[in-house]
Amino acid sequence: MFKSLACLFALATAAIAAPALQVEVPAPPPPGFNITSLGVLGTGCPPGSTYYVLNADKTAVTVTFSEFYAEAGPGIPIRNNRKACQLTFGVSVPPGFTFGIASVDYRGYYQLDSKVTAQQQSYYYFQGQLVQATSSSLLNGPVDGADYTYRDSFDLVSTVTSPCGQSTVLNVNSDVRVSNSGNSKGSGYLATDSIDTSLSTTFNFQWQTCKS
Repeated sequence: MFKSLACLFALATAAIAAPALQVEVPAPPPPGFNITSLGVLGTGCPPGSTYYVLNADKTAVTVTFSEFYAEAGPGIPIRNNRKACQLTFGVSVPPGFTFGIASVDYRGYYQLDSKVTAQQQSYYYFQGQLVQATSSSLLNGPVDGADYTYRDSFDLVSTVTSPCGQSTVLNVNSDVRVSNSGNSKGSGYLATDSIDTSLSTTFNFQWQTCKS
């Protein structure tokens, strides 16, 4: 089993808030913000394999995993071709503030034979809102074991933002997958677990003030 480097998701704020509210310039992390809960569900994050830590200045929350990988090849069960994880963060947002997603950075490790592909994809949205942000990367073999770094930035006008000054739920749906449909004798592996077998995913927040 190969080990990867950490995967970093950088989340920041931007653009529009709820109707009848005007978003001002970026603000320092406000007092009163907190991650109140974390729910996990999926084949990539079974019970006991995931936890989170909010840093002291409340600018980032780090989630660690230990079983978020996918693989394909002769003798490997089809169920291992894709792993998924849904995270649901309960978020306490202080009055007068909002935050949202501006970019996603993630790193990992992959090994792919010729014509074998791997993909990582994530969706972000706040509960009760229709707008969502999506990031994805596609990797192609042959690659004889390598680290990868990928960044996806979002349009700051249409990015996902939390309701202004309201407690909410941030949903993050992610999956990793490997396909050897182009080479049935080939093998591939994609992991977002770190060199100590724990994935480290960090969500960095940048805040905006809201004004009615």
